[in-house]
Amino acid sequence: MVADMDYESENQGAVRICLGVVTGAHGLHGLLRVRTFTEVPEDVGAYGPVQSEDGTREYDLKVRNRTGKGQILVHIEGVANRDVAEALKGEHFYVPRARLPEPDADEFYNADLLGLDVVSSDGKALGTVRALHNFGGGDMLEVVDDAGRLGTVAFTRVAVPEINLLARRVTVESAAMLWSGGPNDKAGPWDRREDTDG
Repeated sequence: MVADMDYESENQGAVRICLGVVTGAHGLHGLLRVRTFTEVPEDVGAYGPVQSEDGTREYDLKVRNRTGKGQILVHIEGVANRDVAEALKGEHFYVPRARLPEPDADEFYNADLLGLDVVSSDGKALGTVRALHNFGGGDMLEVVDDAGRLGTVAFTRVAVPEINLLARRVTVESAAMLWSGGPNDKAGPWDRREDTDG
């Protein structure tokens, strides 16, 4: 995987990738704390001006230094004080997918997985990739099936042995999928109800 990036895909003709999000202000002079989704945090400003989520604003990011916890300090011209910086909290920074370098063989951007078909190792259709998450315990693929049920699978080579971007398909081990409402084929012991008198 080249980068741990969030993504946007509503308009596949103009795919943009989120490189970071403003988490707050730093100091009194308008510096921003930014949580990056790039492999190298300082690269958040390496691909030219970034756009706001709605695409109406453009920012030229000047990276100052790392702050820890995967965050960096960024300066944007015109953001001169803490109040203006705080107003940008929650702003996501996007660039067009075309500005990013092509990944090496057997590597990809997480954004490239969104919408791919998900099949089991025996070829059974399971759904499509809806999202990628990392809540601190490792990357997870979120899958939605035709009925709208959500499932997750650890994004490891064991649980996800094949990704074929040309075929637009991700292969997963069925046993590794966790579905909302219980396992896909039968209810677990926690779903069984037994009548008891007492």
